[in-house]
Amino acid sequence: MPEGDTVWLTAHRLHAALAGQQLVRSDLRVPKLATVDLAGRQVLEVVPRGKHLMLRAEGGVTLHSHLQMDGSWHLYGPGERRRGGPEHQVRAVLEVPGRTAVGYRLPVLELLPTAEEHTVVGHLGPDLLGPDWDAAKALAKLSARPERPVGEALLDQRNLAGVGNVYVSELCFLRGVTPWTPFGQIAAPEKLVVLARRLLAANKERPGHVTTGDTRRGRTHWVYGREHQPCLRCGTPVRSARHGPAEQSRVAYWCPRCQRGPVPSSDSGEGPGIGGGSGSTGGTAGIGG
Repeated sequence: MPEGDTVWLTAHRLHAALAGQQLVRSDLRVPKLATVDLAGRQVLEVVPRGKHLMLRAEGGVTLHSHLQMDGSWHLYGPGERRRGGPEHQVRAVLEVPGRTAVGYRLPVLELLPTAEEHTVVGHLGPDLLGPDWDAAKALAKLSARPERPVGEALLDQRNLAGVGNVYVSELCFLRGVTPWTPFGQIAAPEKLVVLARRLLAANKERPGHVTTGDTRRGRTHWVYGREHQPCLRCGTPVRSARHGPAEQSRVAYWCPRCQRGPVPSSDSGEGPGIGGGSGSTGGTAGIGG
């Protein structure tokens, strides 16, 4: 699932291309919107809210989309070849003079009154990249369940909106704890919240997520996606295991030497055991330092 910075960049590009323009074509290819035509309406703005996209048009309507695992929006010029996927995967086409926005594989696409946007995003916590960002409120939400594993707590968009699985692994590494560590056991948890915003803000204007400060291929992440490869700090092979509720589990990556805290049992892969090595919970080099 895209991280909040990816959604922010998508919204920023859509806004730059569409805002202030009148739609000359609208083709929404989902059953419940098959008869809806937004042509003739002016696009007012495109804004992100956590991992949600809100395209607001005149007349008080909002086209709400969520990319989830496979969705994406692409922009094309006149006559430009479409590369986002085959035609049968297109869910939305929005055209203004000189630019066409195409949404592929959008699992969530709905039209609602702008005044009722709260019905789809009102449950979200403070947005790490939004004007409503409130670090103290986010920390209070995370701390409300001190027994909850930090990886699971960070992924819960009701606590703070925008963190995805890439940043869960990287944040835990940078703070020297495993994703299964109870949130209440993390030293200086306010630094984790500040670091989360810092990482997303550093990456919001470019594709990809660089957490090491090194943009070279294979060196952009400390541990994420690096199973069996040497830790970039100590050289210990990086490990991986699933974390979170069974129906929403994700793969977490960690260095058994640099990170302290519970880890899944190596025998069964079930339930946390105690592991971790000499890593501290302080900052490190790179963007997250």
